[in-house]
Amino acid sequence: MSDVDISQEIFKLREMAAAANGQELAKAGAGNSGEFTALLKSVIENINDIQQQAGKLSDSLEKGDPLANLTEVMATLQKAKISYQAMVEFRNRVVVPYQDIIDMQI
Repeated sequence: MSDVDISQEIFKLREMAAAANGQELAKAGAGNSGEFTALLKSVIENINDIQQQAGKLSDSLEKGDPLANLTEVMATLQKAKISYQAMVEFRNRVVVPYQDIIDMQI
């Protein structure tokens, strides 16, 4: 894992946080909903890739692979955990207001 990868992940997490706070949604507007969808899909795919990479590294360490580095495995597992938590928080910030709107009585 390089510093460039970490910087890219931090940037993507900041984009997700901005979107969760409504900044990205307001900037995107109605005409650019495809861009938001593409961004969201890209982030989810990236988180999935991180989860899979963490699983593979963890498996190789458990199998006793001499090339498996404990520090790298732990860092990758934490990165996967934080990425997943950020995605869940984003989902919560989108779904809860939607549910509030749905539950409103007219």
